[in-house]
Amino acid sequence: MTRYFAIATLIAALAAGTASADTLREALASTYRANPTLTGQREALKSTDAGVAIARAAGRPTVAATIGVSRDITQAGTLRRTSNGPFLNGGLDLSYPLFQGGSVRNGIRAAKTRTEAGRATLRAVEGDIFTEAVAAYMDVIRDWAIVELNQNQVRVLSTNLEATRDRFQIGDLTRTDVAQSEARQSLGRSTLATAQGRLTSSEENYRRVIGQAPGALAPPPPLPPLPTSPDQAAQIALANNPDLIAVTRQAEAAGFDVRSARASRLPTVSALGSADYVRTFGGSAGFNPNTGESSTLTGTATSIGVQGRVPLYQGGLPAARIRQAQAIEGQTLEQRVATERAVVANTRAAFATYQAATNAIASNQVAVSANELALEGARAENGVGTRTILDVLNAEQELLNSQVALVTARRDQYVAGFQLLNAMGQAEADDLGLDGGPLYDPLGNYRRVAGDWNDWSGDRHHDPVATSTVTPAEQPQGVTPAPR
Repeated sequence: MTRYFAIATLIAALAAGTASADTLREALASTYRANPTLTGQREALKSTDAGVAIARAAGRPTVAATIGVSRDITQAGTLRRTSNGPFLNGGLDLSYPLFQGGSVRNGIRAAKTRTEAGRATLRAVEGDIFTEAVAAYMDVIRDWAIVELNQNQVRVLSTNLEATRDRFQIGDLTRTDVAQSEARQSLGRSTLATAQGRLTSSEENYRRVIGQAPGALAPPPPLPPLPTSPDQAAQIALANNPDLIAVTRQAEAAGFDVRSARASRLPTVSALGSADYVRTFGGSAGFNPNTGESSTLTGTATSIGVQGRVPLYQGGLPAARIRQAQAIEGQTLEQRVATERAVVANTRAAFATYQAATNAIASNQVAVSANELALEGARAENGVGTRTILDVLNAEQELLNSQVALVTARRDQYVAGFQLLNAMGQAEADDLGLDGGPLYDPLGNYRRVAGDWNDWSGDRHHDPVATSTVTPAEQPQGVTPAPR
């Protein structure tokens, strides 16, 4: 119930937005539609789906036809025939495996389990990409706010400098006061340039992740209710985290691989059928090597049977393959423990970061209010001569620092909260209820290809789904642009 309540709340929150600005919901929909990491992972899942058909093919009948034309160069003794040919030879062979020691059955089970792991991995990639998109979105909002704060600070410092110079001209202030104002104005411009550079970097990262340059970004919607304790968050993560589900399924598939390797030591049974056709050109009769008598110009033969194969000694190959499969299974089981550790650590860290940022927001709000009062008082006291210009400059800087800290804490809180949702397996496309068309169905391709019997079926050439972010101005001359 907690998961579904959180998902419903997140969908409702994302549905709210500002019509005149790009919203987080729109950014996530664009990311889901055309992010190359995500679209590439969907193709990787298709490759895993094909593994089921490959495994099933090992238990299906095979049919092969042969045809050839030959001519005898020399004939002697009992192999002498009245005609040198040419001879037309044709054959049809059918083989159907009846018993393979369990290798086919376990191979199919391993392939199916790997498709389940692949779907969980796709879920994990979706959550990671959405978390990256949320961070990119919030970075742009944060850096825009910081640039605006620094622009305002430069304007204030420029006004202060002009006022300080005017007061210096009438002898009310000293050259030291003017120098201090000039230094703070230059420092403010330097800080503004740094903030503008950081904003540009964030905008380019936004373009990389989401696939388009950011416009005016609306404030993000509130996050859904989050767990009240790190233990509760870890419990939800251990039950729903897709990375943990994926490695668990991989370990199960490795266990089936061990059983399949053990089957190489067991007997196999196959049903066989064959049909042969021979025709002689350029002579009246041929020689039948089986009876030693003359044969007609055309001959046919058919046969059916059952063939068993009992491996007696294979040079140690089965044991080596079994040990190899067991080692891979052991490695995967160890990786599962490592993933479990990482899930717990990441969940608790995200919870702690979210709590810390929440507390920082409350503290920074108090600091901003206090610094606003302090700046107002410093300016008033400077007007009556009880405060120096340096006191006013320091008060302005303290206010700017607290405002930047507040903006940064709000960004950190939101990103940490979404990271916590991702760690708990609640930040995927199904959870967010995105607009922009139907969601990708990971089972659609599996249903289409897993049971395919046709040797000649296939898919058309793949055209990239992800869109290019290269602008016409960036495109090198003579290079064909990528699909947009």
